[in-house]
Amino acid sequence: MALLREFCAENMEWVPKAIAAGAGRIELCDNLAVGGTTPSYGVIRAAVACAAEADVAVHAMVRPRGGGFAYSSEEERMMLDDVTMARMLGVAGVVLGCLSEDAETGEPILDHGMTGRLVRAAREPLKLGDGREVAPVSVTFHMAFDELSDIRQLEAIDSLVDMGVGRILTHGGAAATPIASNLGHLRRLVGHAAGRVGILPGGGVTFENAEEVACALGVDEAHGTRIVRLT
Repeated sequence: MALLREFCAENMEWVPKAIAAGAGRIELCDNLAVGGTTPSYGVIRAAVACAAEADVAVHAMVRPRGGGFAYSSEEERMMLDDVTMARMLGVAGVVLGCLSEDAETGEPILDHGMTGRLVRAAREPLKLGDGREVAPVSVTFHMAFDELSDIRQLEAIDSLVDMGVGRILTHGGAAATPIASNLGHLRRLVGHAAGRVGILPGGGVTFENAEEVACALGVDEAHGTRIVRLT
């Protein structure tokens, strides 16, 4: 099976170029300097229209700000609104992730409640005022996953499967580490997921090493800002 290359596009400028270079899916975001935030209405609309001409899916980031991944109730409301906006604009998926802290140890843990509510907002029926129904969209849990300890990651995989999350984007280790150094841990994640949820390797995956990484992990998708060769 051919490798699906998900290109992380910071703005509309890169979408047609990435598709022409072989991107099979676009993760659309803004402000990559802080890890990506929600793109604007206009950018999502334009990207979806452009990608549709090539039958390429667009997944929109849903993240109200940079910084950590623990959000207030007001920020949750923003994200719920943005999930609805993205669905109405025709995306095929949304990319999100929420963490909280263990009350005893202070270590990062999955925020089950907030993540679950956002996943339901993406996947439950949505009917517009004129009676039209908006199709459910898939959910990717983003690299907030990499803030969790190894044991917490395995627990999170089980929880995210139960919620209906479709894939988990992960570097498999600290951001500064080469992807090759993390293949062992990524294999463990793939093994634990056991096909129940996709493990999407990213962070240091490029057009030069994507096939090698995917083959080593036994996956058929990979993610990156250099996943295709742009001229």
